[in-house]
Amino acid sequence: MPRAHDDNWDLASSVGATATMVAAGRAMVTKAPDGLINDPFAEPLVRAVGVDFFTKMMDGELGTEALEDFRPERVQAMIGGMGVRTKYFDEYFIDATNAGIRQVVILASGLDARAYRLPWPDGTVLYEIDQPQVIEFKTTTLADIGAEPTATRRAVAIDLRGDWPTAVTQAGLDTSQPTAWLAEGLLIYLPPEAQDRLFDNITALSAPGSTVATEFVPGIVDFDVEKASEMSGRFRDHGLDIDMGSLVYSGARNHVVDYLRDKGWDADGVTRTELFEQHGLQIPAPDDDDPLGEIIFISGRLDQKRA
Repeated sequence: MPRAHDDNWDLASSVGATATMVAAGRAMVTKAPDGLINDPFAEPLVRAVGVDFFTKMMDGELGTEALEDFRPERVQAMIGGMGVRTKYFDEYFIDATNAGIRQVVILASGLDARAYRLPWPDGTVLYEIDQPQVIEFKTTTLADIGAEPTATRRAVAIDLRGDWPTAVTQAGLDTSQPTAWLAEGLLIYLPPEAQDRLFDNITALSAPGSTVATEFVPGIVDFDVEKASEMSGRFRDHGLDIDMGSLVYSGARNHVVDYLRDKGWDADGVTRTELFEQHGLQIPAPDDDDPLGEIIFISGRLDQKRA
């Protein structure tokens, strides 16, 4: 089903299912002998969602005879990609808080458990923004296993298509103080104009010294929707009813680095391939790489607001 301006989801359907898939990837990285991250909450969260496809994915039970996209080389590329992605954003937050930032906002937080697993300095306040049912599920599930946040966590239950700037400021965000923002795994699910509006809002809420991190997928410009939908058909054969071709917004959009720089951010990017090299991982062959192609991971700092 094509996306609509007011569509909704839980963690087993639509865009929500992609958050569960990402969490399953983090669980797989955590289990790997040379895993780059440790996310002990990813696996229990995915199991609580209860989608058989994702639990089999974590447990290594999706054999190549069942699903071509889960042959060993492809799985290893996925694990490596999720590992470098997660570590990049983990280190981004550590650097930001080491520099003195004590406000953090995670946009479309999904099953992100950084509020529970990163070593936040005393006094850090972390805001998580997502749809109400997603926030409620994660909060309840982690409480049920005895997990406690390592920062002051403030959940802001609102869709990003709503007036989230007002909601997060009402929750306590101090716009006179620097904030570390994260928009991970989000932009491809936004229309081009919504991507721009997201960064306009972030800029408007940011004091000098704020930081931002995200990723940009140049391949979204000519993303093959039909091919992605065809691949999703194979997922449905194994119990996962998700159509990736209908979830993303393809076509031309502003390059995030250029847009942020124009808004006054000192922004730069590093490619996923470069991160593979930095961490000594084997670079995936083209056939085993992400169907969206190369990904650019971006971080920036706001030195001063533009008039």
